Amino acid sequence: MTASASETRTAASTEHTPGRWGPKLWAVLFVAGLAMFLDALDVSMVGVALPSIGSELGLNTESLQWIVNGYILGYGGLLLLGGRAADLLGRRQVFLTALVVFGLASLAGGLVDDGALLIASRIIKGIAAAFTAPAALSIITTTFKEGHDRNRALSIFTVFGATGYASGLIVSGLLTGIDWRLTFYVPVLVVAAVVLTAYFVVPRNIEREQGRVDFAGAALLTGGMLAAVYTIVTAPEKGLTASVVATAVIAIALLSAFFVMENRVAHPLVRLSIFKVKSIVRANLAALAIFGSYISFQTIVSLYLQNTLGWEPLKMALALAPTGIIVAILSPVAGKLIDRYGTTPMIIASMTSFVIGYVWFISFGGSADPNYVLDYLPAFLLLGLGFALGFSSVMVQATEGIADHEQGLASGLVQTSGQIGGAVVLAVVTGLISGGAATSIAQYRPGLYLVTAVALVGLIASATALLSRRQLVAEAA
Repeated sequence: MTASASETRTAASTEHTPGRWGPKLWAVLFVAGLAMFLDALDVSMVGVALPSIGSELGLNTESLQWIVNGYILGYGGLLLLGGRAADLLGRRQVFLTALVVFGLASLAGGLVDDGALLIASRIIKGIAAAFTAPAALSIITTTFKEGHDRNRALSIFTVFGATGYASGLIVSGLLTGIDWRLTFYVPVLVVAAVVLTAYFVVPRNIEREQGRVDFAGAALLTGGMLAAVYTIVTAPEKGLTASVVATAVIAIALLSAFFVMENRVAHPLVRLSIFKVKSIVRANLAALAIFGSYISFQTIVSLYLQNTLGWEPLKMALALAPTGIIVAILSPVAGKLIDRYGTTPMIIASMTSFVIGYVWFISFGGSADPNYVLDYLPAFLLLGLGFALGFSSVMVQATEGIADHEQGLASGLVQTSGQIGGAVVLAVVTGLISGGAATSIAQYRPGLYLVTAVALVGLIASATALLSRRQLVAEAA
């Protein structure tokens, strides 16, 4: 960080004393949290509305997944660019501009009558979120000192996400019954409130770092991911046709070129040496497992409960709501648990909860006349517990020990892992569960098995890291 940057630290941090937060700190955390609330609100609302969108616009399962994946790919493909842009161009400027674009894209999505245009609006919306999310997270990590204060701030940040997710389910359940387009208009109102608040709350003098934005690297990464996901989605349906093989080759070429370029440019989008920090690698793997498994699980449950069992959108939304509610209740204590036990044990507990939750749903959730309290609720509560323990822990582990001038990079990297994991796993799951109208849980089981396997891999990776650390400690002793 430059000397001038050090002198222009966030105004809020000047009143920062460990354990005591003044009004400015709370205001900054509130605004950053609203961005997290908005993202979670949008994701959960669209998940509930998918069957209604498909019915009105005549979209099959393969097309519907692009409404989710279009957002995820725009988000995940440009998160690293968004994080780096926040470091270089100013977090406040990037945050406000991207929020406005997000709102306009959401408005456009509610107005269109064509599936392709709707998917295009979702991609633009995801691109905007790719700039708001790392800007918001890096505002927090550069405002709150590493340790207890940052752990506490990130746990509260998680509460905003959980509240947005639970609110989105319920609001979408109510609005989808009237018109699914209303679920696209609600985020516009939230954006207006966030922009107005952020304009006055987020300090103007949040520092900028020196360097250049690696637009070429961002283009290679995003293009490579789009080609890879397209290949994964179309291969099960078309087989190894010339077009599928061509897109696979393009994906490999673009992603290979991305890694070669990042080693050669003066100001890379990703400083590849950051992966030498093992804790950062583990945090990114955990993020991939958490989001990769849950985004696909929510899509499966939404299609199964509404299309197969015939549940109304509101009933389905209320069924999933306990997941968000349990996160909102437990997240405030996550910071204290991280202080006491560390991030790795918390992530292991989180992944264990996810695995058990998925196994429970597979074992008991396939009845044609399910008992919600016995068959579904335990699984949804376990998933909420997994998020409550895991999200803050992953964010802390991914950003601890990182200098302020690379907080945007670290924040964007871990969120990219989560979103790319979500896109790739959902693409594979879609190929596994598509193939006509599902009349029972049997058609969804292959997707549920994959979701469980992804979470299990995340658990094994985290547990291995803990065992290796304990072995090193024992050898040192």
